[in-house]
Amino acid sequence: MSFGQGGPQSQWDPWKPQSQQPSQQPWNSGPADNTPDWAALAEASEARAKRRRLLFVGGGALATVAIAGAVAVAVVSANGSGQASDGPSSQLPATADIPSASATAPSFAPTSAPPPLDPKDFVSSAEKDKAPLSPDLLFPGTQLTMSGTVYKKGPTADTRTCGSAAQKTLPKVLTDNGCTRMMRVTYTRGDVAVTVGVAVFDTEAQAAGAKRQADKKSIIRSLSGGGVKSFCTGAVCRSTTNSYGRYAYFTVAGHTDGKDVTEKATEVFKAGDDLAEFAFRQIRQRGEAQASAAAEG
Repeated sequence: MSFGQGGPQSQWDPWKPQSQQPSQQPWNSGPADNTPDWAALAEASEARAKRRRLLFVGGGALATVAIAGAVAVAVVSANGSGQASDGPSSQLPATADIPSASATAPSFAPTSAPPPLDPKDFVSSAEKDKAPLSPDLLFPGTQLTMSGTVYKKGPTADTRTCGSAAQKTLPKVLTDNGCTRMMRVTYTRGDVAVTVGVAVFDTEAQAAGAKRQADKKSIIRSLSGGGVKSFCTGAVCRSTTNSYGRYAYFTVAGHTDGKDVTEKATEVFKAGDDLAEFAFRQIRQRGEAQASAAAEG
């Protein structure tokens, strides 16, 4: 193809980067004067831009349709029948197939542990209190320590005639409440001596009655001998009375030199309290030992 009078020219394609644009001349003009036709160039550039926009819009629409089609195919392929699936929840068993907590929880028959044995029960009546009993069992050894103070053990005595081991109003109290036995032991520290007397009854009620009926003149008879001088036979002494279970226990404390006990004699008061506390502990321990043996048996 030729344009005007020029020789053979290669066709210009705007989409081929190596093609060249022919010179544009009027059909009846003379030879080319090498001046570019700016109007023709502008029209060609606008045509190229318009064509590119059409291609981009068309390509984007085709890509969107292709992606949507791929997603639809994937959903249909995953579900088989083409219906939507619940994923992992569709694989759970029905409600009736799931075991409930109430159906599988183990049940146990109600049980209750037996109440612990009360040690006091074993020293509250002669029927249960069957363990061996003597002054040396209640007050063992040759000395005892209470609150850091050491007391030496002196003479002991044991009698079935309770009134003979008491004085003033105490013999009647013991007899009226059915005392069956009186055990005594004396402890000393320096010139202070204390006699502890433990009266035995058949029941707790009898021992409590003796404690309740005793007054300031109900005094255990002091026990001397075996190196312990006589005390509390005419001088003023300090006495205590108490009970635990079927036992009533008494103390009388004073000076071995015959002096009266005054409120300032703190060592006498302390000795009497220490020995009363020791008597209580020994009686309670007697009950604990028998309760433990009964529980193990």
